[in-house]
Amino acid sequence: MSDLRIATFHAEVEKVLQHLKQEFGKLQTGRANASLVEHIDVEAYGVRQQLRAIAGVSVQDARTIVIQPWDRTVLQAIEKALSLVDLGSSPVNDGVVIRITLPPMTEERRSHLKKVVSSLSEEAKITVRKHRQNALDSIKTEKDEDVKETLQKDLQKAVEEANAQIQDAAKKKEEEVMKV
Repeated sequence: MSDLRIATFHAEVEKVLQHLKQEFGKLQTGRANASLVEHIDVEAYGVRQQLRAIAGVSVQDARTIVIQPWDRTVLQAIEKALSLVDLGSSPVNDGVVIRITLPPMTEERRSHLKKVVSSLSEEAKITVRKHRQNALDSIKTEKDEDVKETLQKDLQKAVEEANAQIQDAAKKKEEEVMKV
């Protein structure tokens, strides 16, 4: 028997974990990855839209990202949006595609990214605690003491599982960032 309050908590935790993984994907790890740029907002056709909606993003080699717009008239807008993002290198527009060659990761950049990973995982844990508090508040209205106690134990177990998943994801990302 699964309680709606616990199920809601699990759904919220799943959203937190998905968001954390998306944020981790945006971090440069020394290897080119389309997720570094495909989320960037570009002003094109009079509206702001994500790069992946107006161009193909591919990885040419370990350090080069290639952006090929579906329509060449937006090349300038894409180049402008990319130049505003701190990727450590400027976009190169050859009139057909835009190339970004990522610089090799310095030790200073690696330690900075490790701190970013740590702060993102801490934010995720804080969000999980907020969702736990909301679930606890709704459990406190339960009249049956046995049910209330069981739900609180289930909730605590779910919180511990969520924190372990966040910790695992952060550890994996830190290893990826620190790998030379």
